[in-house]
Amino acid sequence: MIPVYFAPLQGYTDFLYRKLHCQQVGGVAAYYTPFVRLQPDGSLRNKDQRDLLPQNNDGIPIVPQIIARDADEFDLLCNHLHDMGWRHIDLNMGCPFPLQTHAGRGCGLLPYPEKVATLMHAIESKSDMTFSVKMRLGLESAHDWEALIPMLNHAPLSHITLHPRIGKQQYKGEVDREAFGRFAEQCQHPLIYNGNITDADQIEALEQVFPTLAGVMVGRGLLRNPLLALEYTTGQRFDNARRWQAVANLHDGILAYAETKLQGEQQQLSYMQAFWEIFQGLLSKKTYKMLTRCGNMRNYKEGYVAFRRECL
Repeated sequence: MIPVYFAPLQGYTDFLYRKLHCQQVGGVAAYYTPFVRLQPDGSLRNKDQRDLLPQNNDGIPIVPQIIARDADEFDLLCNHLHDMGWRHIDLNMGCPFPLQTHAGRGCGLLPYPEKVATLMHAIESKSDMTFSVKMRLGLESAHDWEALIPMLNHAPLSHITLHPRIGKQQYKGEVDREAFGRFAEQCQHPLIYNGNITDADQIEALEQVFPTLAGVMVGRGLLRNPLLALEYTTGQRFDNARRWQAVANLHDGILAYAETKLQGEQQQLSYMQAFWEIFQGLLSKKTYKMLTRCGNMRNYKEGYVAFRRECL
């Protein structure tokens, strides 16, 4: 059995969601935070600082992730996180969104071996910290990684997480497991698989295909079925009612936070509606619309009653 890691997803896996999932469900070896980036003045966003506060992550296995385009940004981000007490950091070289790739961050780094080399040298200089990398096969070519593997192997990385798509695919199309296998043959670090895992049976199948895997990382599959990692680690399989009950329990914890900590009905409503976006296509169109297109919290709660009636 291999460890299951919770992938970082902007707008979903904040400190509250991670804490609730860890306390209510479990089965996850570590939770990766959505990437932290610098503001133009070199500071961190208040949102990112709050998400990484040790008191907001107490008792939860956390791996903070950063995104940087060069060694200067990398150093500043590492210094910020070091001051907060973090000693292991994951470097994002896989984000496919144009806002980041056009700025040379995320998988926008992958076609440029010289830029990756400067970041690997920066990692080597941080003797009091440890690092891992999350990446894709490339930006527009699935062969970008081939020029990078020697420097990745040389760098003091604890592991690499590979999502076997290219950046221009974003999250569409098929994952390239043959390319993942070629990467695995050359990678000298522990390797984690990420991409299109939707149930526990798929993790077991990946173990058979790639027997040297150091783990799997799951994002959307765990959001849609919070019990996925638990099903794999325990060998049990739960019915849909049990899975939806886990969703409801997470929702109730998030709603309690929104109603006590967030100011104003519209802020609360926006926070809660984001919770349901991942379930589009899993709920009836009517229920989904009631939850995500309502104009006030009273109507939202009527939508939540409709959800419970439909799924529980």
